[in-house]
Amino acid sequence: MASARKKSTEKTGGVRFSEEAFAAPSHVHFDEKLHDSVVMVIPEPDGNFLVKVGFLKTQHKYEIVFNLPEVPSLGKEVCPAPIPNPHLRITDISPGADGGLRVTCEYVAQHEGVLCEEVLLVSETKEDVCIRVKVHARVMDRHHGTPMLLEGVRCVGAELEYDSEQSDWQGFD
Repeated sequence: MASARKKSTEKTGGVRFSEEAFAAPSHVHFDEKLHDSVVMVIPEPDGNFLVKVGFLKTQHKYEIVFNLPEVPSLGKEVCPAPIPNPHLRITDISPGADGGLRVTCEYVAQHEGVLCEEVLLVSETKEDVCIRVKVHARVMDRHHGTPMLLEGVRCVGAELEYDSEQSDWQGFD
């Protein structure tokens, strides 16, 4: 019996790894700017643009900055169309570093859900030339945490709506 016990505890060999397995480091590399972390501008087949700004929170106001590629038909002098949009307002249009346009706008997220607001950019030098910019956002309820904002999106304040049913203040009669 002693010899059987001895055989079960003897070391007869081991697991060996080749030196090549350790020669090549296995690191995870990320691009400096992941496309999932920045505002995405997607050209549409009709010449317009879709701008994806990620997750936002209801009852909050955001500043959104994005770059549009050069649109030769618009020319260099561009302005927002005088069509009011209560939720999306362009505050600045300037020449971009790559020859396109750098657009700054304010967006007030009013409702929960997947929302799409539109603005028109018109040429100041060419009649009847414009492009449509659709801003696409996923807006979550204000009670469901704080979203991680994409690069190019900045919260500039809360747009609190007074709701007497939700208020603890009952007032005096």
